[in-house]
Amino acid sequence: MTMTTDRQLPQLRNDTARNYIGGQWVTSATKGTSYSPATGESLGTYYEADEVQVREAIRIAKDTFATHIWRRDRQLRARVLNEMADRIEAASGELAMLLARENGKILPEADFELSLTPSKLRYYAAQALTDTGRGGRVRDGVYSLLLSEPVGVAGVVVPWNSPVVLSVRSFAPALAAGCTVVMKMAAQTALVNARLAELLADCPSLPDGVLNIFTESGSDGAKLLVSSPDVAALSYTGSTAVGRQIMADAAANLKRLSLELGGKTPMIVFDDADLDTAVGTIVAGITTFTGQFCMTGSRVLVHAAVADQVRTMLAAALGNVRVGPGDADGSHMGPLIDIASRDRLDALVEQHLSGADVIVRGGRPEDEALAAGAYYRPTLLGVGDTDSPLVQQELFGPVATFEVFESEEEAVRMANATEYGLAASVWTRDGARGLRMADALDAGTVWTNGWAVVVDQFEEGGYKQSGLGRLNGHRAIEEFQEYKHVVQVV
Repeated sequence: MTMTTDRQLPQLRNDTARNYIGGQWVTSATKGTSYSPATGESLGTYYEADEVQVREAIRIAKDTFATHIWRRDRQLRARVLNEMADRIEAASGELAMLLARENGKILPEADFELSLTPSKLRYYAAQALTDTGRGGRVRDGVYSLLLSEPVGVAGVVVPWNSPVVLSVRSFAPALAAGCTVVMKMAAQTALVNARLAELLADCPSLPDGVLNIFTESGSDGAKLLVSSPDVAALSYTGSTAVGRQIMADAAANLKRLSLELGGKTPMIVFDDADLDTAVGTIVAGITTFTGQFCMTGSRVLVHAAVADQVRTMLAAALGNVRVGPGDADGSHMGPLIDIASRDRLDALVEQHLSGADVIVRGGRPEDEALAAGAYYRPTLLGVGDTDSPLVQQELFGPVATFEVFESEEEAVRMANATEYGLAASVWTRDGARGLRMADALDAGTVWTNGWAVVVDQFEEGGYKQSGLGRLNGHRAIEEFQEYKHVVQVV
């Protein structure tokens, strides 16, 4: 592989990445090591947040919310969010390089993640200035006002697969609403977390205690965000299994929850589709972020009339995917996040291989140069039974199933056959069919002739077991607000 040399890695302010709590950089008694998923080599060290520090972060956030003008000053909130956008945008090149090294995604995908971030911050800066209440004369002498207020401290739990954009997606609307935030980030991207925190902390208008960020390798701190009565709302992005546990644990305090959970996105190809475009997009749907993406196109459903053609095209395209380090020129797909994830995925595929039609058997690459990394080549398996675990489980890797349908009704039935309902993609030149499918599919987002198109101004989230609430759009702010009805009799 030819290594990319035109970008430099950012230099953290401390050799060991620290946590940002109450406007201060905090160390701890425990250090962890961040490893490259491409080589297994150490990239650096970080301080693991402990329970005392997380409790202190919650206390500071609560006190700041109670005493600071932040919750009432829309102009201040808008200014801070715009400053954050400016700083991330200016540092996007170096941050993308660090993301490629530590997370493993290829540089174009790291650039893509960073490109989504400033616009979200600026959108919520504008939303912070937007009044959402209403008023009216109920009858003579009686007036009503409906006012929105921030709920208080917001907890945010961010996964490692896209730590920059997914953190912003949750904390930006919380800050715009007037909340203070305590955010847990995953240790697999500890160096990215620290550099992001440095950029945000550099915002001159950000008051101390409004945004608190810590990294942990376990879940003790995250569990405190769930259980603490001082955290009024929680935004979590991750697995459905953990989301269910969060919901059960949060019930004791009736905590406000926003949960974006697992997905099994069906990519539904009809016989009138533009197959060249569809196949290219499906390949991206399987391999983007190495399949470690809640909207990964992990189910390919194809009309019988074109099934053989699409199968052949996909086999050729997936077979040509070049795996390699995220920061290397020529890599089409990087490694999984770690060796444990690779081994888990490989064991699951091996367990169910005998009942599948093996169209492309990727798996671990044979290249010795890649042996130390968590690489897994794309795999496509033909499945005739929607009850197969390959169809029903979120695999979280570059493995997809290939299923064949005969009619529009069968395509809908098959697509809706899992517990998930985050997103779906439909490929057809028939506009009426596209709308019919959008109506019939149990999914929070349906793309026609596209995939993974996210718009800041419009909400996204899941049906069924893919989550609660919505992120993006105005609804995201409402996840962090209460409404107060004021009645005045004169």
